[in-house]
Amino acid sequence: MKREHFITALFFTIVAVFLYLFYRIIVPFFAPICWAAVFAILFFPLYEKLLTRVRTKGLAALIVCLVILILIIGPVTYLFIALVNEAADAVATVNAMYKSGQLDRLLTVDLPWIDSMKEKLSQYYDPSKLNLDVIARDAINKASSLVVSQTTWLITNGTKAAFYFVLMIFTMYYFFKEGSLIVTKLRRLTPLPAEQVSVTFSQLRDIIQATMYGGVVVALIQGIMGGFLFFIVGIHSPVFWGAIMAFLSIIPFIGAFIIYVPAGIILIIGGSYVKGLAVILVGSLIISQVDNVIRPYLISGKTAMHPLLLFFSIMGGIALFGLLGIVLGPMIAAIFMTLLKVFELSLHPETTLPAESDV
Repeated sequence: MKREHFITALFFTIVAVFLYLFYRIIVPFFAPICWAAVFAILFFPLYEKLLTRVRTKGLAALIVCLVILILIIGPVTYLFIALVNEAADAVATVNAMYKSGQLDRLLTVDLPWIDSMKEKLSQYYDPSKLNLDVIARDAINKASSLVVSQTTWLITNGTKAAFYFVLMIFTMYYFFKEGSLIVTKLRRLTPLPAEQVSVTFSQLRDIIQATMYGGVVVALIQGIMGGFLFFIVGIHSPVFWGAIMAFLSIIPFIGAFIIYVPAGIILIIGGSYVKGLAVILVGSLIISQVDNVIRPYLISGKTAMHPLLLFFSIMGGIALFGLLGIVLGPMIAAIFMTLLKVFELSLHPETTLPAESDV
């Protein structure tokens, strides 16, 4: 082996060892760092606007962090407590309905077309084995257990949760203040001409912001509207159901209709025809249309991620990171696709990035 080859191999070995050690140092604080990055991306446009007036990076970053604190500590704490209480109430209500047989009566509808469908399906599958009330109860229990488990973790690890929250704010402050410097360093490490690097990073920023604003923000709006609708018509646990609708609205090809349509049908079956029709109509004409009206405004001029890739990145992110995966999954997918584009450009320098990405 030539001396230069040996030195190169030794250098990369040392780099790999210290990279692993650095990973082991950082991984305990992975969650607060990632949440800090998420909020920094969401509120960075506000920071940039504020910086033009304040003209001091530290002060602008501090003000934005205080704004985020006000937005998080008050409303989110209240909603989380209400969500936990309503999740427990929802489980208790569904179990009571199951024991009394009310749930079975609500889910058992005697309609000719249903009987005809069952008859056609009987040659492939025995419909009698499909117990809808058990399925509904299990679905509620699983959704509620997730909320309760997160609450249990917060209660039993209150000091750790508070420490992580402080770390998130502290990290977020420096992400705002030093964000431009971090991006500049990353650009210098990218093996592409300066012009291509600029377009690549701009495209990555657009994809992440489009995913965050077009996904998370729109889903939150739909969840709030859905919970408010349930509150108006008198459906129990509106905060819980609003949170479920917000979660489902983030996932492509799924949406809040999975909650409000069955809720409207159950109200109609129970004799509340006006409320049931109102839930279905308002949900279909207003809540579900938020995605078509607000999303284009929020992501105007930005490159959106392909819905299929977004779907798998969210589902995979949830499986790998839990709740954090809702936003972390799409961010990782966006970075990965951008890295592939960088690799493509390094192999074919003559290639130019299109105005709109097909990611």
